Amino acid sequence: MSDLNTLQNLAEKRRSIYALSNKLSVSNEEIVKLVEHAILHTPSAFNSQSTRVVILFGEEHQKLWNIAEDALREIVSDEENFKSTKEKIAGFKAGAGTVMFFEDQSVVKSMQENAPLYADKFPIWAHQTSAMHQYVIWTALASIDIGANLQHYNPVIDDKVAKAWNIDKDWALNAQMVFGAIEQLAGDKTFKPVEERMKVFG
Repeated sequence: MSDLNTLQNLAEKRRSIYALSNKLSVSNEEIVKLVEHAILHTPSAFNSQSTRVVILFGEEHQKLWNIAEDALREIVSDEENFKSTKEKIAGFKAGAGTVMFFEDQSVVKSMQENAPLYADKFPIWAHQTSAMHQYVIWTALASIDIGANLQHYNPVIDDKVAKAWNIDKDWALNAQMVFGAIEQLAGDKTFKPVEERMKVFG
């Protein structure tokens, strides 16, 4: 199989998997190495390297989703309305870990100062950089049969996360990727027609 076929097969294999458990078939160290590789080899605008990552395993992973549950309970006080939220959070807790993605705003600010012509674009490019890291890590996890789903509970949890893990004040939380052993595969995926989404000339 060619490298292109392998890449395309992995792109198809990467799905949002919500039925997860903590029974990983690989070590935590292997997950860490996978993320390290993504940090080193994922591109960024102007080689800014602004993405920051925090990996949580075990009790630390549980702590994050307890923080999220508590923060959301403050917003939704009615127990009946909170039931579905609690069930969703329980699904995240069932996983093995979470990768938290941040963007270092001090790097973004420095890039804006050094290239003022593009100052308004650097925050956008920083988000794109973060998205590329998310995709690379997500796909790499899929390559070793680990499921994942991507969540965005920021800014509701930002302050409590920063306090719990002593996060640098310049790190802005962007997304949270829950991962774990796959207990149930994703369902069929629907696609909008390619011809509505792509144009070719020449």
